[in-house]
Parts: sequence; C-alpha cells; structure tokens
Amino acid sequence: MIDKAKVTWVILAGGQARRMGGQDKGLIQFHDKPLIEHIVKALRPQISNLMIIANRNIEAYQQYAPTFQDQKTGYMGPLAGIHSALLHSKDYEWVGVVPCDSPNLPAEFVDLFLQQDPEDAEILVAFDGQHIQPVFALYRRDVLPKLDAFLNNGDRKIQLFFKSCAVQYVDFQKYPQMFINLNTPEDLQHHSL
Repeated sequence: MIDKAKVTWVILAGGQARRMGGQDKGLIQFHDKPLIEHIVKALRPQISNLMIIANRNIEAYQQYAPTFQDQKTGYMGPLAGIHSALLHSKDYEWVGVVPCDSPNLPAEFVDLFLQQDPEDAEILVAFDGQHIQPVFALYRRDVLPKLDAFLNNGDRKIQLFFKSCAVQYVDFQKYPQMFINLNTPEDLQHHSL
C-alpha cells in the first residue's frame, strides 16, 4: 500500500496540441466546460493534493490548482512535464500523473495505484491489457536525477526512459474507456462522457 498523504497528483496540460490545431487542449470546451474541469472533478474526491503543469494560459489553469511550467524549454513532451512536476513536489514521495485530455477517469483510479505494493519499483504505470499507458502513472520522486540526465541528453521518449527504471504495471483492463483521449476536433464531437 502507498500512503495517500505521500502522493501528489498532476494533470499534464503543457503540450502543443498540434492535432487540435494548436489550441490549448485543457481549456477546450467539452460538454459545456473546459476539458481540465472534467479531470479535476474526477480526481478531487480521490486525492489530497493536486497541481497542473501547463506552458500557456497559466492564470486560467491557476483557478483549478497550483500551476507550473516545464523547466526544460522547447516542448519536450510529457517527460518534461513530469520532470517539472517532480521538481515541484519536494514534500512527496510519489507524483501521480494524468493527461488533460482523458476525461473518463474511474472513481477508483487512484485507489488502484495506492493498493499496489511498489517494493523496489520506481514507476507504477497503468496497463490496458495490451500496452502500458505511461501518462497514467505514479513516479517515485527520487527518479528525478535519472530523468534530468535523460532529458539533458536530448532524449524524450517515455518508453526509452522506462527501460532505465524499475517499472511495475497496474492492471486497468476493466477500464478501457479511461484511455480514450481527445486529440482532434472530431474526437470532441464523437465522444460522450
């Protein structure tokens, strides 16, 4: 078991959203409210601490939770957001991450992670039955130096970073809808909650 008080959760909202025409994805309206609001509403009852990583519209995100930007510049992808989250989580042993474009988090999302026995694992990652889902994960904060070196080396692929870490899968096969993410305007039109 992982102590809930030792975990802070982070919504990753710092991407360029090229497939969404460059709009700030977390703030796009979906069922009459910004996407970020759906994620916050799903997470809040399950957690004690929340922050957001965003690279624009910081003030808009601040109304939902403390918001920080990537420390590594140049839109280096989700790992840069995770890196920033780890930097800003000094009081926590674990940092959980979710993307801003997947509004179907189940009510027991956090519990499924906290019920794990991480032993020596550095990263706990959701597994959908076929693939790992690296932006639904818990990162032990002490992977920060390893991640810092990885990014400084110019690498940015999450799967490659995972190869240098002790990774444990968390079974989310019961919740395939959780991994639906809204990447394009068409996705927004065809998806219901």
